[in-house]
Amino acid sequence: MLPNPYAPGELPRVLAGREQQQDRIRGYLSRIGTYGEMGGPLLVFLGPRGVGKTSLLREAQRDAEAHGFITAWVACRRNAPFLPDLVSRVGKAIETADILPRGEKGSWRLRLESIALEFGLPSGVKVSATAAAERSGADAPPRGAQISAMEDLLHETSSQVRARGGAGLVVFVDELHAAARDDLAVLLNAMQNLAGRREHNPLAIIGAGLPSTPGVLVNAATFGERSTFLTLPRLEPAAAAAAVAGPAAELGVTWTPAALQAIAAEAQGFPYLLQVLAHATWEVAKPSGTGEVLDVGEVQAGLPLADDQLTSMYAARWAAATELERQIMAVMGQVGTPTVTRAEIAEQLGRSTQALGVPRERLIDKGIIEPAGRGEVRFTMPGFDRYIRETLAGEPADADQGTGQLATGRRRRELPPASDPGRGPARR
Repeated sequence: MLPNPYAPGELPRVLAGREQQQDRIRGYLSRIGTYGEMGGPLLVFLGPRGVGKTSLLREAQRDAEAHGFITAWVACRRNAPFLPDLVSRVGKAIETADILPRGEKGSWRLRLESIALEFGLPSGVKVSATAAAERSGADAPPRGAQISAMEDLLHETSSQVRARGGAGLVVFVDELHAAARDDLAVLLNAMQNLAGRREHNPLAIIGAGLPSTPGVLVNAATFGERSTFLTLPRLEPAAAAAAVAGPAAELGVTWTPAALQAIAAEAQGFPYLLQVLAHATWEVAKPSGTGEVLDVGEVQAGLPLADDQLTSMYAARWAAATELERQIMAVMGQVGTPTVTRAEIAEQLGRSTQALGVPRERLIDKGIIEPAGRGEVRFTMPGFDRYIRETLAGEPADADQGTGQLATGRRRRELPPASDPGRGPARR
């Protein structure tokens, strides 16, 4: 059997359908490369989980490094500061790049340690991110000092890179929606101050987060609204097919047009679902050499394996929800339509729309549901509504409660016959 080229939850081998966003990032960074000045305000890509935000940022990181930039990567976590990690990663990036003359390395390390101390790092930039997060808290210095320290870090690091022949510094911040408010305030204020002398700061910060991220930034600093927000759309069918066909072609294996169409329709434009379905198909088909062809029959055979993986993810989302959040999700799942109005949910639960505002916002913050037009919401991940409908135990939940216990096992779906490639996968 050939190695499986699909890896759900990891970076795809082929990043398809993101050319427009990649061009936007290159244009953003070209300003730094050409003029040696700040790229602009914070650039943030928005979208639900599974739409490929992290993959886009990682590809942008590779591309930036290929064009002479030094990069640092930070992923935010709820209830944990991210600035200590940012300081550590930027310092490590400079050390790894080895751009400093030997005679300057000692003084540069001392300077970084001085900056790092402002963020609670006890022994310079080499401390682990976990230890840094634990140290930052009650003993952290005033925010004004941290803003100045962050300015110094970004200015001095990017200037060093530029002075040694590099293009500049790019910091990638993933999961921005989970960032601590105080830390975001420090970063945004530092960027605002550095923008006043943009010609002396060859740097850029690019982030990604859930659709709730703009509100998180504005709550941290009102001028956070000046950030550039770009929504990452679902993949078009042609791009989805390319994302599936490309990795297989590298191993000499092809997919029939009907099989690619079936997977693209089933995934509904979500890169994560494409990887799950393609991975499951490959595991069942077990292609062993070049020249083999994967058809709709193999896709159909892989559905149970894909369903098992998705069921685990859906069950985890359900388990992490509060009772009232489950009631909202149960109503949404049982309606059986792509979108549900807030009024419908409130009516089914016998509550006012205002009373459901907080749990609804929590579900949006968790990336489980998202606004879908005026007064409407929908599940972010295709199939979750079907999961709820098919696994609510025994019988549908009471209209006034909208909840129930999830049971194991799901009814298996069937794709249309291979002789009818014009139809998308059937949904029962």
